[in-house]
Amino acid sequence: MTSGGETDRSGAAGEVLGKKRRLKQPFIYRRHHFTPTGVLDYLFFLFGGAASTWLALLILLQGFSLGWWQVLTLLVFWGVVSYLALPRLHRILSQIYVPNYFIGRTRTSDGLLGDPVNLAWRGEEAQIHHAMRAGGWILADGITPASTWEIIRSTVTKRSYPQAPVSPLLLFGRRQDFAYQQEVDGDPGQRHHVRFWKCPRGWLLPGGHQADWLAAGTYDKAVGISLFTLQFTHKIEENTDVERDHIVDTVTGADRSITVERIRDFSTGYHSRNGGGDSIVTDGHLPIMDVSDVAADEADHPERLELAFDATRIYAESHSVSDLTKTLWRRRPLQTVVGAALVLVLLIFQAWDVIGMLLDWNGLRTEVTGYSSDIASLSDDTATRIVAGVLIGVSLLIGCLQVIASAAVFRGSNRARLWILTLSTISVIVSMTNYFTGDRDLATNMYALMTIAMQVAVLLSLSSDSSRMFTRFSTAALRAERQDRGLED
Repeated sequence: MTSGGETDRSGAAGEVLGKKRRLKQPFIYRRHHFTPTGVLDYLFFLFGGAASTWLALLILLQGFSLGWWQVLTLLVFWGVVSYLALPRLHRILSQIYVPNYFIGRTRTSDGLLGDPVNLAWRGEEAQIHHAMRAGGWILADGITPASTWEIIRSTVTKRSYPQAPVSPLLLFGRRQDFAYQQEVDGDPGQRHHVRFWKCPRGWLLPGGHQADWLAAGTYDKAVGISLFTLQFTHKIEENTDVERDHIVDTVTGADRSITVERIRDFSTGYHSRNGGGDSIVTDGHLPIMDVSDVAADEADHPERLELAFDATRIYAESHSVSDLTKTLWRRRPLQTVVGAALVLVLLIFQAWDVIGMLLDWNGLRTEVTGYSSDIASLSDDTATRIVAGVLIGVSLLIGCLQVIASAAVFRGSNRARLWILTLSTISVIVSMTNYFTGDRDLATNMYALMTIAMQVAVLLSLSSDSSRMFTRFSTAALRAERQDRGLED
């Protein structure tokens, strides 16, 4: 089958700068797995999987010492396994056995095979937006802290959220460009939805058919537990052909200029499962919808989350501190926000450790006495004060660096992200070494366990694809902006 391995990144990079600001020499972002940064990222990615598995083991061991509280520990164990360890392990293993070329299936962010590709489109993006809106479809929000909170609130309160975000699926090695949906009876748990991906330049469907966009449409019928990751997720309707035909009917019914060409037996009809473990049944036919005759204007090209990866444009468009804060909170990937926030929480834990050590002055004096006895010119009290001063100074220095690094990651610094990942990796390795060399108290010390859990969460958050792509896009955009200013000067 025709390979989809080569993705046109130059077009995506040019779009990142948005319509209001264009560089004279648009930057080009490409993934280079074998660059030093790429290799380092992959090592962090692998270590995050090992660290999350070890954390799950520690939590399980902790449960054996809590009696009736063991039930609560098992719930925490389930959360760590289903939301941290299993997704990362699936990603690592699926890179080995899941094909990296086009097979008519999407992939989940965990690397598992996802929903089938059941629609193709010809035409410009603005024309697709116009056609979908005319057909009664609503553009889904991107996954951000704000939209995540809104979907949780709407689910709990049973309140309508027509723009609710959809989970990311991958095709051509990247997430969907955008998605549309139709909520059913004001219930965010039930909805029609379809994801869209721009095809790489010059890419053809198997059999030589031309398409500008591919799409995967499915119907969410309820919320349930994923068979493969044990996470809460939407369960889809088994017969995906019904949803495919619903999309075709609603769009063509609203605009008669849209034509449909159907490729019969595009793929063998199959019974399978998606990344959530839901059964899939399809006849394998692929409609190609031609919207090239649809009349669209500038208003039909909405600004999407992916276009906000240019940090310089965000700052340029914000006129006050409050505006900037709201903009960043709305557009940053959730993993980046979580990782940066956890660094600050860990800073509080470290400050608590230092304060506790200083308050236990006699204990600190006892520890220092053995070393100060070798220096006749220093009394025990003097040596203790010197050690305490050094400890406070080093802690303040590290704290300042962590605050700066956290803010830099939030703003899109790739270098700061790698620096934090390095420190978290070292911290987890030290804890692992202590544990496997005899310090079994880590499994029963709740404070130590919480610290390790946050370090692992920082590793997983900042080594995720969303954080990596965001910081590397932002860094490239800032560099290109400086070059552009240099050319203008």
